[in-house]
Amino acid sequence: MIPRGEEQKKADYRVPFGTVSITPKARRLIDAALESGWVTKGKYVKEFEEKFAALFGVKHAVAVSSGTDADALACAALYDLGARRGDEVIVPALSFVATGNAVFQAGLTPVFVDVRRDTLNIDVTKIEAKITARTRAIMPVHLMGKPADMDAVNAIARKHGLKVIEDAAEAHGAEYRGRKAGAMGDMSCFSLYAAHIITTIEGGMVLTDDAAIAEALMSLRNHGMTGKFTFERIGFSAKMNELEAAVGLGNMEIFADILSRRRRNMLYLIEKFKRFDKVFITLREEPFEKLGPHAFSIIVKEGAPFTRDEFVAGLEANGVDSRNLFYSMPTQCPGYAFLGHRRGDFPEAEYCSDHGTHIGIHQDIGIEQLDHVVGVVEKFLKSKGVNY
Repeated sequence: MIPRGEEQKKADYRVPFGTVSITPKARRLIDAALESGWVTKGKYVKEFEEKFAALFGVKHAVAVSSGTDADALACAALYDLGARRGDEVIVPALSFVATGNAVFQAGLTPVFVDVRRDTLNIDVTKIEAKITARTRAIMPVHLMGKPADMDAVNAIARKHGLKVIEDAAEAHGAEYRGRKAGAMGDMSCFSLYAAHIITTIEGGMVLTDDAAIAEALMSLRNHGMTGKFTFERIGFSAKMNELEAAVGLGNMEIFADILSRRRRNMLYLIEKFKRFDKVFITLREEPFEKLGPHAFSIIVKEGAPFTRDEFVAGLEANGVDSRNLFYSMPTQCPGYAFLGHRRGDFPEAEYCSDHGTHIGIHQDIGIEQLDHVVGVVEKFLKSKGVNY
């Protein structure tokens, strides 16, 4: 994975943001698929679906072409459950824009709820105020692999007769009160993009325990088709191919190792950054949860004697790649201006976006590189007169 556009090589950074693991098994399966002449959806996709479902303890897995398509198809499956065009899905204001886009792509309307600054996840105390007669589902996002408060989300959904769609794009391997992220809602959606723990390079997966929903999802990913050229619903072209599934099957074999390395890196930085609490907010792992580490988020606190951009410049100048935190979709993404929201409507999401960044903690980063990150931060803070 190339961290900042195709013009810049990963080697330019001492601590690059992302990586990708292509295993020997994946290469063998890719060669076998190419030699067979069958590279569209086939036996490798089916095997990958079965193993993915088993890993998360869910009955059905439906492989698709991206995490965005996973969200869109899960939302579109709501039509089989009584939804109508324009009905509403509640989503957090802060997420990668694909979360909101997917709701629109399914012909539904995203209704945004602010997040908590300390977790980056949807503020469950603000959900019920956004529920209307047209609300059909809640889509919490486990941002950065930090599980959302699923007990509260599910309780609200049951009270109001709503479905729950987990956006677990970044939460491979996360757990909440002994349950796996991706196994706590009516449906869950994973991104299998190159930067994620399980990857197919591009790809996504929808999980569900409901056989009827799984059947609808399989139809939706193939133009709404059932059987041979019978089109029962308006669908998408969102199939996974055999080459992508081959990469995924290879990653499944090393999933535990990748997760272990990422968790080691995350926990190491959590501990090291405690001394910087005066100026930074970073995610914590509570006793009742396990984070499925995607990246390490850092938010500059109010009153700090420097800006996020100054901090990022200090990281980049010393070989530490980074990304700004995601945007408040309804107020910081111009394409959503037609919804009529104004800056200030989602203050926590906006603050996280304006003042937050995140850095890589992937499996190819070692402790020596993490110590370099900590040293760079120490040097930067001293230059700004911060005593920690």
